[in-house]
Amino acid sequence: MATILRKIAEQLLSRTTFSDLAMDRARDAAVDTIGCMIAGSGDESVAGLTRAFDGEIAGGDARLVTGGSASPSFAALINATAAHALDFDDNFHPARAHASAVLVPALLAVLTRGKATSGRRFLEAYLAGLEAQATVGFGVNPSHYNIGWHATATVGSIGAAAGVARLLGADENDLVAAMSLATSFACGPKGQFGTTAKPLHAGIAARNAVDAARMALAGMSGRPDILERPQGFLDLFGGDDARGWDGLTFEAEHIIESRGVVTKRHPCCASTHRAIDALLDLKQEHGLLAGDIARIETKVGISAARNLAYPAPIDEMQARFSMQYCLATAFLEGSLSLSDFTRQEIGRAEIREFMPLVEMQSYSADEEKGVERLPHVVTVTMRDGRILNKSRLHAQGSLEAPMSVHERELKFIDCLRWGNRNVSGASFLQLRGLADSENLSRDDPFWSLITDRQSP
Repeated sequence: MATILRKIAEQLLSRTTFSDLAMDRARDAAVDTIGCMIAGSGDESVAGLTRAFDGEIAGGDARLVTGGSASPSFAALINATAAHALDFDDNFHPARAHASAVLVPALLAVLTRGKATSGRRFLEAYLAGLEAQATVGFGVNPSHYNIGWHATATVGSIGAAAGVARLLGADENDLVAAMSLATSFACGPKGQFGTTAKPLHAGIAARNAVDAARMALAGMSGRPDILERPQGFLDLFGGDDARGWDGLTFEAEHIIESRGVVTKRHPCCASTHRAIDALLDLKQEHGLLAGDIARIETKVGISAARNLAYPAPIDEMQARFSMQYCLATAFLEGSLSLSDFTRQEIGRAEIREFMPLVEMQSYSADEEKGVERLPHVVTVTMRDGRILNKSRLHAQGSLEAPMSVHERELKFIDCLRWGNRNVSGASFLQLRGLADSENLSRDDPFWSLITDRQSP
């Protein structure tokens, strides 16, 4: 009987053609992630890594978003940490992971000298890694995520290893070995949210994916049944409610077509996004003013409430995981941008005065049992006694409420500006032509827009 990893490998190798829709969505995810890499390149989490490994990073064939080059392993570590540093990168619900922040930097890291590929093959490897993440997540989520594992670092690592191995030309046995080895690297507690260790989880996962794939191609391997066997991934990481893979099926339609990735419109934890969108909906629909509001109550999922552990954040990282800060700022400013998450901004008196009006509660375990997804609800109590409600099942940027090309471009330009890069719509258009590149490599011109800083 085929193991789960072998079933995944067989599926990835059997999918030899991809629809235009799947390729377009993969391209959009890659461009969005590169923008987030650029924006996060100056973050303290990235600076800390470069200080920690200063003598070991210099040299190597893989390009760094911070400039220069390093080994593929270190490039994946640094670039993926940058991609996730500002929590502006996409979400992928089937894996409960920041899929692209792991996948895109890991794939870019193996484009070393002599390892050029076509843009289309790069995106096909991305789609393979995404499908692998979804399949691993199928067996353990949401239980795995709800008990406290950051699936970006666990499920993301295993699935991305398959994508990297696919890009490097792996056969079925190599794909199985890469995913099995990556399972031994998987770790990352959600208790680290609100610290620089959180974006590091994406960096570690990308590095693990690169290392596992290269080890597999060099002949190393692990158990092909490590997901489902006793003392394997499901047994140790799944939690009490994990379903396993008995009901696993593969559809003709790729997961990016049926589920998509959620492109973030707000640079903060996704657990805040549906509440932010609901509150902004109410503000627009009713012309709400700050002075008219007595109380704002939010009802979110259990895991979301646990993620948002900072009602009174003291720095910009904690602010990204504060429902109180995110809702107060979004309401007062009308939107959220990268510039709202600085030490100076989070201390503004008007925001601090508004934050105590925001309360958060979660659904009960009984309400969530057997339900994949419940809406997040915002209830606004007005000073005149009126009570207004709004619920959102899907955030802006999801498949159900997609961002336009123009909105994607505005986000990308915001990322360029925040990363101190030359701001130009031409850069966005250049990257959107990724699939047409015949010789994508470390020397591709698009690296100049990623690494070249704005002239003084």
